[in-house]
Amino acid sequence: MFSRLSNLIRGFFGLFISGLERQNPEALLEVEKENLRKQISNYNQGLAAHAGLCEKLVGQIRRQESEERELNAKAMANLTAGNRDVAAQYALRLQTVRRELAENRAQAKQAETTYQELLRAREVAVKNAQSKIEALKFAIDDMKIKKATAELTEMASGMIGQIGSSGDTLNRLHDIVEEERTKAAGRARVARDSMNTSDILVKEAEQKALADQALAEFAAQAGIALAPGAPSATGVPPTREAIGPTPTVTQ
Repeated sequence: MFSRLSNLIRGFFGLFISGLERQNPEALLEVEKENLRKQISNYNQGLAAHAGLCEKLVGQIRRQESEERELNAKAMANLTAGNRDVAAQYALRLQTVRRELAENRAQAKQAETTYQELLRAREVAVKNAQSKIEALKFAIDDMKIKKATAELTEMASGMIGQIGSSGDTLNRLHDIVEEERTKAAGRARVARDSMNTSDILVKEAEQKALADQALAEFAAQAGIALAPGAPSATGVPPTREAIGPTPTVTQ
């Protein structure tokens, strides 16, 4: 029972994490890059330890080579001097040193070969990981571009559909505007036809008569005789010949 419940909880957490990974691929890529850096660091530590072993073997080989030359010289000198027992001891030690030197040389050669193989393996692994990371980065960018293009295309398609479906609304709006225009034109015509034009004509005649009377009074005060039928209300002043002779001025 508890095992099934545990599996169910792990399944829910797995789905939740998978959803987060799908929503944030850049974050997942950064985590993998950090893991790669840690792996490279650990690998380099192991590689450094192996390189230290190689250097240690090289140092031992150099000391044993020096000891070999020294023992060889001592054995030769004692043998020449007739000290056979001493020369025999140096010869025995020389054999041991030469045997150990051969073993160390073989180990050093193998260690150096292993080091170079590990170094090449690290370079290949790092290049492979970098290639995958670059490919993933390109894939993520391409995914973003395609998602944005798809969203824009869907928006454009929706706009086209909405524009096409708004034709009935535009037609109704046109009918409403035309109806209101017609009503306004009809009201204006009714108002114009309802005007009493006879009253307007009477008022115009009255104003003309008052203007003529004012002009006659002005001419009388000035001592000017108006000619009959002279225009007064038209705004055009009568000519001097129509008004009368110009009075002479005495010196």
